[in-house]
Parts: sequence; structure tokens; C-alpha cells
Amino acid sequence: MSEITLPFDGATYEPEDSPRLSEQLQFVLLILKRGEWYSAEELQGELKKYQVKAGTAGITARIRDLRKPKFGGHNIPHKRIKGVDRYRLLPEEAMF
Repeated sequence: MSEITLPFDGATYEPEDSPRLSEQLQFVLLILKRGEWYSAEELQGELKKYQVKAGTAGITARIRDLRKPKFGGHNIPHKRIKGVDRYRLLPEEAMF
């Protein structure tokens, strides 16, 4: 992935975090584009395959970011499946 720095913000945001957050966001989107349902833990496992570090709280934060207009306004619903929250990029935005 290219090194893109995105416009993050918020009360706890530090500018030096931008490269790490940008990488997480790009890879979470890449994985969600598969169009499957993922729990935060499953996304964490997929990110590890790309050597991207992120905790489950960070992953759900990146999903919230991806829903914001400035990060693409992606339609990423969540639902509880067998007691676990799962997330999916809707098919019209998915690659497959």
C-alpha cells in the first residue's frame, strides 16, 4: 500500500499517529472489500497477515472513520451474529 496520510482528528489524536492510522484504515477497507462479514477479531487476524498492527478498538474506530464522508462515506453496517458484532462493506461497494 502507498503511504497516504489522511485527515484524522479528535480529542486524543496526535499528528504523529497519522501514518499508522492511515495504514490501518487502508487495510481494513481492503479486507472489507471482499464483501464478507467480519468480527473485529477476524479483521485483526487478517491485518496480521499484512503485518499491520491494530487492536480491536482501533479496528472498530477505523470502521467508524470509513463511514465518515471525509473517508469515503462507506456503507458498512454491523449486525450481531451468534453474539458477536460483525461488519461488512455492502455489496455495491465490494470488489467481489
